[in-house]
Amino acid sequence: MCPGSFDPVTNGHLDIVGRASRLFDEVIIGVLINQSKTGLFTIEERLEMLREATAEYGNVRVASFHGLLVDFCRSQGAAVVVKGLRAVSDFDYELQMAQMNIGLSGVETLFMPTNPLYSFLSSSLVKDVVKWGGDASAYLPDNVLDRLVGRLKQN
Repeated sequence: MCPGSFDPVTNGHLDIVGRASRLFDEVIIGVLINQSKTGLFTIEERLEMLREATAEYGNVRVASFHGLLVDFCRSQGAAVVVKGLRAVSDFDYELQMAQMNIGLSGVETLFMPTNPLYSFLSSSLVKDVVKWGGDASAYLPDNVLDRLVGRLKQN
């Protein structure tokens, strides 16, 4: 399971998904539905962008969920959560989540160091770059960049 909000999906996310797809028979990308946050893209748009961006992987599927990640893992038969770590600050937060998840349900967490090319990358940062007219083409799949540019022109 590779969980996240993916608003939008970046090449950093896709690097983790691609590497996980080589380690596991099946990888599920779980898009969190968080009713307390309004994203730039709807859940349906995020799912569609992820499906397009991961079409080359025969063992990756995309689904949305709300509630506890461990409950979603259980319902999908996923025993491992894969999380990319960019920095030590990510580890501090993710370790607490991993310990809670194993305590709640026995779901393991695999921490995967981010490719150095993407160690600074976040969806928020990419949105800001595009918003102010910067070139984010190295950080987003083409289908996502096109949608992001279009969406930010509307706002």
